[in-house]
Amino acid sequence: DPPGMTEPTVSVVIVSRDRPEALARCLRGVAQQHYTNFEVVIVADRAGMAQLWAMPEAIHAKQVRYDEANIAVARNLGIIEASGEVVAFIDDDAVPEPSWLSQLSLPFLSDHVTAAGGYVLGRNGISWQWRAQSVDVTGQADDIRVDPGRVTLLTPTAERGIKTQGTNMALRRSWLARHGGFDPGFRYFLDETDINLRLAESGSLTAVVPGAVVHHGFAANAVRDADRVPRDLFEIGASWAVFLDKHCPPERRARALARARQDERLRALRHMVAGTLEPRDVRRLMKGFDAGVEDGRARGHRRMVPLPEPDLPFRPYPARPDAPSLVVAGRPWQGRDRRAEALFQRQAGRIVTEIILSPSAWRHRVSFGPDGIWHQRGGLFGKSDRSDSPIRAWRFKRRIAREIERVRSVRLIERELADQFRS
Repeated sequence: DPPGMTEPTVSVVIVSRDRPEALARCLRGVAQQHYTNFEVVIVADRAGMAQLWAMPEAIHAKQVRYDEANIAVARNLGIIEASGEVVAFIDDDAVPEPSWLSQLSLPFLSDHVTAAGGYVLGRNGISWQWRAQSVDVTGQADDIRVDPGRVTLLTPTAERGIKTQGTNMALRRSWLARHGGFDPGFRYFLDETDINLRLAESGSLTAVVPGAVVHHGFAANAVRDADRVPRDLFEIGASWAVFLDKHCPPERRARALARARQDERLRALRHMVAGTLEPRDVRRLMKGFDAGVEDGRARGHRRMVPLPEPDLPFRPYPARPDAPSLVVAGRPWQGRDRRAEALFQRQAGRIVTEIILSPSAWRHRVSFGPDGIWHQRGGLFGKSDRSDSPIRAWRFKRRIAREIERVRSVRLIERELADQFRS
């Protein structure tokens, strides 16, 4: 750390709507953070609040009831209650690795950094869903090459911002409050991209933090189902209209909107070919997109009014930054005993990764269960990284050591544990 600097206070904002079980899982993951200086602010609907009432630990979180379908307003309500220097955002259908907050907050030790974004793993817990990108005034995103082993500080340009994902990003509260937070015109989509372009307009520095990792599941909602099959494109179209009217030069808007519409149509057609949509569904979806565009154009620009200071003081969330991170490993026929051991260790307050490998070449999957345990399943000879060959011969202990090493830094597992399996 720079001389005289201490870790910043962080407010973790979780917005939840119609997904109470996912919210509970997310909160259990947040509770495993190896970070002492954070609070939790939950903005949830009636179902989410009912779930929190059933979780004794939720009493330590600030809670805001909000039933409307507007992600921007919900996030602003969370910012208003946030008392931390930094506000970190994660979706209710995502779970952070134990090192997430320690990594994501690190760039804010420099006063020059305004925003930070981490990496996102997809639902299999193995493949990257999101890494580093920039975005231009038409909403077109492009990949950025960064060193995966360190934080990279990036300066935006007048026409291109540094893109962050709403499920894994953080901003200084002072900047958010001064600039009015999120624009309520973005009720579902592009709300964080709007923030990225506004950061670019102010020349604010953004940090890309590969070590800040969350797992994102794409749980079902009113706009898509659990397999990402679109249900309704109205708010997608509306958000594109608001975004382009706000950021894109008039002479480029028609082409940018046509590209966005074509992308959505191609996505729907791919689902039709896969059998998850019918031709009439594609027509219905595109009509919804077009209707949304008209609605978005009528929303107009809102003057962004500064957000008020929080009424309540910072409320530290109970954490155990010294909790050891353990691994329980075995084969399928040892599953019952290994699960009992994993549950015992988890109930004792430890971070637990359970790895069960079958004598097969099955691809691996990683998930965080409702039990608060990280579960990895796959074949002893199967693939657990994009760079792996489809099949590779392994001895059991060597494979476990390799899998520990693969996640060791983000899950905060001691190197000695991997070495024990190598011996």
